[in-house]
Amino acid sequence: MTALPGETPGTGGTDTPQDAVSPPDEAGAQEPTADADPASDAAGAAEVVDPASTEAAESDAGAEAEAASTEGAPEAEAASADTQGASADTDTEAASTDAASSAPELSEAQAELAAQRELRERIEQRKAAKAAPIAAGAGLSGTAADLLAAVRAVESGEKTGSAFFASPAPAQAPRRPAPAAAQPPRTPVPQAAPAPQSASPEALEAVRAVLVEGGAPEALARPAVGALGEQAGELLRTDPWQLLALPGVRPEQADGFARALLGADCGPDDGRRTAALVGWVLERAALQGHTALDAGDVRAALAERAVSDPDAAVREAVEGGVALLFQEGGDEEPEETEADADGTDEGGLAPDADAPREPVRVLLGLDRYALAEESLADGLARLVNTCEKAADWAEAAAAAPSPSAAELIRTTAAAGLVAHSGGEAARAEPAALIAAARGLGLRAFGAAHSEDGRRRFAAATGDPDTAVTLAGLLSGTQGPGRDEDGAFALDLLVVLDAPQLEVEGAAVLVEALADGARLVLSGDPGVLGSAGAGRVFADVLAARTCPQVVSRTPDPGPIGELVSGIGIGELNQVDAPGKEVVIVPVRDAGEAVHRTVQLVADSVPRAFSIPADETQVITVGHGGAAGTRVLNEALKQRLNPGPGRFGGFDPGDRVVHVPAPGRAVPGVVRSADAEGLHLDCGGVPVVVPQERVESSVRHGWALSAHQAAGMRWPAAVVVLPGDAAQGLSRPWVYTAFGRGERHLSVVHGVDQALPHAVAQVPAQERTTRLRPLLEALPTPDAAS
Repeated sequence: MTALPGETPGTGGTDTPQDAVSPPDEAGAQEPTADADPASDAAGAAEVVDPASTEAAESDAGAEAEAASTEGAPEAEAASADTQGASADTDTEAASTDAASSAPELSEAQAELAAQRELRERIEQRKAAKAAPIAAGAGLSGTAADLLAAVRAVESGEKTGSAFFASPAPAQAPRRPAPAAAQPPRTPVPQAAPAPQSASPEALEAVRAVLVEGGAPEALARPAVGALGEQAGELLRTDPWQLLALPGVRPEQADGFARALLGADCGPDDGRRTAALVGWVLERAALQGHTALDAGDVRAALAERAVSDPDAAVREAVEGGVALLFQEGGDEEPEETEADADGTDEGGLAPDADAPREPVRVLLGLDRYALAEESLADGLARLVNTCEKAADWAEAAAAAPSPSAAELIRTTAAAGLVAHSGGEAARAEPAALIAAARGLGLRAFGAAHSEDGRRRFAAATGDPDTAVTLAGLLSGTQGPGRDEDGAFALDLLVVLDAPQLEVEGAAVLVEALADGARLVLSGDPGVLGSAGAGRVFADVLAARTCPQVVSRTPDPGPIGELVSGIGIGELNQVDAPGKEVVIVPVRDAGEAVHRTVQLVADSVPRAFSIPADETQVITVGHGGAAGTRVLNEALKQRLNPGPGRFGGFDPGDRVVHVPAPGRAVPGVVRSADAEGLHLDCGGVPVVVPQERVESSVRHGWALSAHQAAGMRWPAAVVVLPGDAAQGLSRPWVYTAFGRGERHLSVVHGVDQALPHAVAQVPAQERTTRLRPLLEALPTPDAAS
């Protein structure tokens, strides 16, 4: 290995990561996809930690699991409570167009919940429309019509559920009128974390009775009503495997619960069980970023759960509407015509019976992600095809501060959708684009995923009014508001940190853009993917459905040089005369914790005048001997000791708040009262109700790389204990090492596993349908 500055090679035995990617239905994926650890820290729960104790084994989307014991279910004595597993319903930062135009007094989090409900309603309406009788498919087109035809064929017995179909290009979505005059910007209001949805006492009591009878904890009553509705008690009694729809419940729990309620009337091949298992497998896959899953993987997962006939189980699940079937690749069987009867085609040539056919890949997916991907593909095609292509921005491009900025301005002038790739320094190019567009009288804004990103972009543009957060834009608390048609009152939107976009949130965002508006997706393709399902930015790049601008502006300094090398698979030694990059070798996890505390509290402040509250610790997993829990406890004892009188927190504690699944918002505890825990999140006051503190707030001196993505601090300390090797990959290292602006310390205990991960462990592939949908759409301006 090439030694990094200050590194002592050969400090221990080689601890290489696994090259094999874990099956998508298991919790231990190599690349976790969401950071929602706080919601899994339930009181009295028993921690479930994967032996690897890495972030790969403790996915920030819910692999940090806490168990909710189901007494009476032998297989579920220590059942996991993946409360973030529910965040597979990743409507992260998703808000509907109507919710975003709600009254200003709605908080960001409340607006998100309202948007999620409306998105659910639209999905249910579309499902109902598919089920209703429609003559000759009237009212539907594209993939939706194909799905309806397939369902009818199965219901009529004409075809079985395994008769998969090809998906032609969906029709374009209806065009939205051009935006009217902008509404005045809305003043941000203090946010309050949403309280759990209210449930009637009668419904709660009915569910508690069923749970107790089945040996499950009464604490699951409220989540059950939230997930299954007011009739949850009756539904669970008739179909106990619906318990799998609750956050954190695993098949072993549901099996024990079902046996307690049904006795000998249930078995491993019970149709209710197999249908619930198919849904559970797909939800688990969504936690790892997949919007669909290979049918073979689903069948294999069912076989592992003692299902004797996985093929029949999949067919029944499709027929029951639990999952949808899709086909990728291959050609449809040609229809036989009279001209073909003699063995020749119209040109008189005999068909080649041995001609190779493209292999067909059969996928299963949940309807919510299928609808989101189709809606997003249609919306992006709409932007491409409705944009005015003759805009003259030549003068603005000539005045651009760099050649890359000039190229971005020229490209955006001629396209409705543009993909812009680059690192941190390349953010100056979208800033120049915003300034140029505003100089031409256009309503242009940049949207970041975090308050930190918003501030950095505002500094780059020199105008704080040009920068918003995506959540603030969608909720209407930031940005231009909506026009009379419900569309954003803007002409150009630049979405920064685009790899963090998940498919449902992206679909809502694009739907809210008017015809004629321009959208620029800007980000670094080398960082970790979105917390939710999908890989929107990567699919747009791969589909080449729009012009692409690759920045030629490198990140400066030793840290920029180091990270740039990692991006191409090289862990190079860099010159760091000012100790911008320091490697601290450690022998074990205990020493890693000790050196981390020493760096944050003493070394970095003394050498760089960077206070401890501006240094961020980043580690691979939440569990383990040097995970975020242990590090946060040690850092609190050193930096802000106290009794934790406010639900485990004291004034001055650094915390991370999760207002919605997959979103991690750093903050500081200010006080607490009967109203809840008062936080300061980047200058925005947030009140977390008492009942939500335990599930959505945790200490934040140490974060995972997924939680830290999209944010930067003056200094970063990356902790790599020996048991972190399996969680390392090139995107993880690239993301973690790039979080420090002035200084990076690496507490290094993985020896050769680090260069191995950089050189040979790429990002885990996500199975999505967006790319083929985009490739099939008519986009005449697509890049060649």
